[in-house]
Amino acid sequence: MQELGLEALPHPPYSPDLAPTDYYFFQNLDNFLVGKKFNFREAVQNAFEEFVASRPADFYKKGINKLPMRWQRCVDCMGDYFEYQK
Repeated sequence: MQELGLEALPHPPYSPDLAPTDYYFFQNLDNFLVGKKFNFREAVQNAFEEFVASRPADFYKKGINKLPMRWQRCVDCMGDYFEYQK
């Protein structure tokens, strides 16, 4: 990279602020599961499948399209924690 004049920027090995599953998918799944109780593993699996099937066609695209904004917020905060904003 140095030969090409590129600079490697430090970054955390894992950041929930940057993982779309953490800030988008699981947040929506949590909201879907609010108030539901499960007694069997099959019921949990059925609820998960119901969640996935009930998402609109553009659900995943929206989550991916939010990535650049999340990345920029992390850069602006210099990697520090920031509160979720819709």
